[in-house]
Amino acid sequence: METSKKRSQQENALLNIGLNFALPVFIMSKGPKAEWLLAIADKLDLKPGIAAMILALAFPISYGIYDFVNRRKYNFFSILGFVSVLMTGLMTIFEVPKEWIAWKEAAIPTLLGLAVLASLKTKNPLVRLFIYNDQVMQVEKVNERLQANNNEEGFEKLLRNCTLWLSLSFLISAILNFILAKVFIQSETGTEMFTQEMGKMTFWSYIIIMVPSMAIMAFILYRLIRGIRQMTGLTMEEFLGNEANIEASKSE
Repeated sequence: METSKKRSQQENALLNIGLNFALPVFIMSKGPKAEWLLAIADKLDLKPGIAAMILALAFPISYGIYDFVNRRKYNFFSILGFVSVLMTGLMTIFEVPKEWIAWKEAAIPTLLGLAVLASLKTKNPLVRLFIYNDQVMQVEKVNERLQANNNEEGFEKLLRNCTLWLSLSFLISAILNFILAKVFIQSETGTEMFTQEMGKMTFWSYIIIMVPSMAIMAFILYRLIRGIRQMTGLTMEEFLGNEANIEASKSE
């Protein structure tokens, strides 16, 4: 019973980012011209942009409520995802000058980077959410060995350094987002061309931004794994992977 309760409190980082950011962005960029959404908007007597915004907002709202019920914590990324979608939707609906789009695209990763930096002042740097969590590593085993080897302070320093690198990845994303928006967004908001340009920008952002972000994440993971091996004496096979899944595979 205790194990199942613990599993329910674990947060899936990929699901978190996907439902709070990736899926809403896809809906906002592709939704207004999708036939099924146009049909829904027509039945509800709504503009396609408003219908797309309502549907996109449903995901961070639903995930935020689910996460709060399951873990009794407010989900920062659900709040940020909600704000991001709302800003994009309102900019489209009220047809604000296209120049604001670039600043908006840069604002979200900038806020994430600042949140990562701010987490250094807490007991749980956000690198724990992205990498050092029960979905990626056997955190409990690592913590026990760190305590036994009296390396807890050194490991916290390593986590702080990794957090700084994680914040850097968001800063790079903010700069690239701003440049991409300036390059792709040439039409005024509220037009069909603007929607198409947003879709193209979103597509290329996954490619252009993903490469440096994944490179930095790989570097962070490398430093974290190397540090854990040195401080605990454990091999990669002994601490990488979800403990529940490893036990399940052994039982099979």
